[in-house]
Amino acid sequence: MSGIYLVSIIFLGISWLVSMRLKSKFSAYSQVPLQNGMSGKEIAEQMLHDNGIYDVKVISVEGQLTDHYNPMDKTVNLSQDVYYGQHVSAAAVAAHECGHAVQHAQAYNWLMLRSRLVPIVQFSSSIVQWVLLAGVLLVNAFPQLLIAGIVLFSATTVFSVVTLPVEFDASKRALAWLQQTRITAGQTHEKAKDALHWAAMTYVVAALASVATLLQYVFILMGNRDREE
Repeated sequence: MSGIYLVSIIFLGISWLVSMRLKSKFSAYSQVPLQNGMSGKEIAEQMLHDNGIYDVKVISVEGQLTDHYNPMDKTVNLSQDVYYGQHVSAAAVAAHECGHAVQHAQAYNWLMLRSRLVPIVQFSSSIVQWVLLAGVLLVNAFPQLLIAGIVLFSATTVFSVVTLPVEFDASKRALAWLQQTRITAGQTHEKAKDALHWAAMTYVVAALASVATLLQYVFILMGNRDREE
């Protein structure tokens, strides 16, 4: 059990460092204005229209780095700094979220798979911690409970891993479009690319943490079986 805590602490530390780096990058690139003076809202709407998408709304939401695309109501949700911002960070984030809208419109396989996993993950995440805790405590008497916990946690891990190609592809689409339209060019394009790189790293760390934690529970189960033999 101590190994699981250690892995959690290590990845919490890494996640915090990556998050701080991401916030630092976005803050710095928020000081770099776009030459054309377009806001994040205008950039998002242009990217959607350039990809033949007219049924997706671009709206403003509260918070910082709360930007996301909602496939359920077809909205690109941009934090206020991105929605109104006329800087490199706003361009990068707005285009990235529209990248998800393009994926949705084109039925991108990885996004479709992730969407199908959502209800499973929602159910799993609501009970998995308690099942795993009980499974570890009762592993000698009732190992089936830990197996059930591992199966439930596997759904979360698969979701984290599937998220990676979805996020990387959205950034790829965003950067290609930004470069094609010259909204970002030269140094500003490199800064947009760097910002999205660090955003993607948060998902990489989350996926690695999930895989490492899952393996720890599997090792506990296997170790108990070895002792029984």
